[in-house]
Amino acid sequence: MDDFWSGVGVDLHLEPDAADGRRVGLERALRDAVRDGRLAPGTRLPATRRLASELGISRGTAKAAYDQLVAEGYLTARQGSGTQVAALPSVDAAAPQAAAHARAPRLDLRPGSPDVGAFPAAAWLRALRRAIATAPSLAYDYGDPRGRIELRTALSGYLGRARGVIAPPERIVITSGYVQGLALLTRVLDGAAVAMEDPGLPFHREVVRRNGGSVVPVPIDERGVRAKELGDAAAVVVTPAHQYPTGVTLHPERRRALSDWARARGGLIIEDDYDGEFRYDRQPVGALQGMAPGQVVYLGTASKTLGPALRLGWMVLPPQLVDPVADAKLHSDHHTESIGQLALAELIESHAYDRHVRACRLRYRRRRDQLLDRLGSRRRVRGIAAGLHALVEVTDEAEVLARAAAEGLAVGRLGDHWHAPGTAGPSGEERQQGLVVGYGTPRERLYPEALEVLAKVLVGT
Repeated sequence: MDDFWSGVGVDLHLEPDAADGRRVGLERALRDAVRDGRLAPGTRLPATRRLASELGISRGTAKAAYDQLVAEGYLTARQGSGTQVAALPSVDAAAPQAAAHARAPRLDLRPGSPDVGAFPAAAWLRALRRAIATAPSLAYDYGDPRGRIELRTALSGYLGRARGVIAPPERIVITSGYVQGLALLTRVLDGAAVAMEDPGLPFHREVVRRNGGSVVPVPIDERGVRAKELGDAAAVVVTPAHQYPTGVTLHPERRRALSDWARARGGLIIEDDYDGEFRYDRQPVGALQGMAPGQVVYLGTASKTLGPALRLGWMVLPPQLVDPVADAKLHSDHHTESIGQLALAELIESHAYDRHVRACRLRYRRRRDQLLDRLGSRRRVRGIAAGLHALVEVTDEAEVLARAAAEGLAVGRLGDHWHAPGTAGPSGEERQQGLVVGYGTPRERLYPEALEVLAKVLVGT
């Protein structure tokens, strides 16, 4: 009996109720397993002889139970194919599925995602194979909460030459994306007030709140975050390369003002290098961290360059924060999965990562140019020097979004990003309205049509 389940190709857990009688109990156990999905349609069941042997019942009892469920439509039986679970209509599953399809936009220009169809699958597979072939056996064990040394070393070189970051490997902690990095820092700051750009991403504000921090809005203007209005905040989260959602690049004077504030107040600057690799009018602007490595935590990810599904991010920390953050990481999820780290390290060391980023930069610049050409010079579009999104100014967000929805087009809304809802600012001033248009999200074949529809819904605004 030890080899029973190895021969049927499926593990099957059944607990027939003896009080019902052997045949009725087996029928009910099988029927319940099919109904609740534990036995999926198409699953091949063991032969009656094997099932009887496993459950300690007669073969005739097992066959009678199978025959009854075939008659009821729960199972199918064909000569040569054995007994299988039938495909049953699911009323409960159909409604949510239909609703999900109804909500999916036909054309998607929402920001926040790259063109995931451009993922370098062949290069990643080569890197993964090399990484696995050379990985030590300990790579498959529990690892350092700071991350694999191979990736931290590769990132040290890459961030230094590509982003101007001072990043010794011992000051790098690998995370499962930006959100985890922000959450870990908030926990280490232990309830401190964190200033966050206004407008900014609501989800990131919620991450800070749910991890014990309090959020203080700090306004954005055409030069970026207003460092003089940070108040008593202990830390500030900024997106210097390409502010989200306005697209502003932090002005050099504001960079210096932020660094001066951090040194004078003992404050912490949390740099989200959002879209940092994608600059189109000149060489990418270097990271703020290079100006003040003792006051800046640098956060980066592979989410926009490769894809969000990899869940690979990194933090470059001031020396005094390395151990507290590593401890918080240890007690969060112990460590980020190791094999993906090794593959990314290989991709960076072979310079395949650089080649992919350059190719993406060219692709997204062409998309940006297509957006500008289609909307024309009469429409004010901001934040076009870098990144994967632009801000298109409109006078009535609600009206334009309603027309877009009617055409099956999804775009972002600037109004959703203010700390306080409404069209008026804290001093009563009228807030700017606009559409946040992401040109990284659509697949290549759908992008021209998405632009045509966008131009159509903007007519007359």
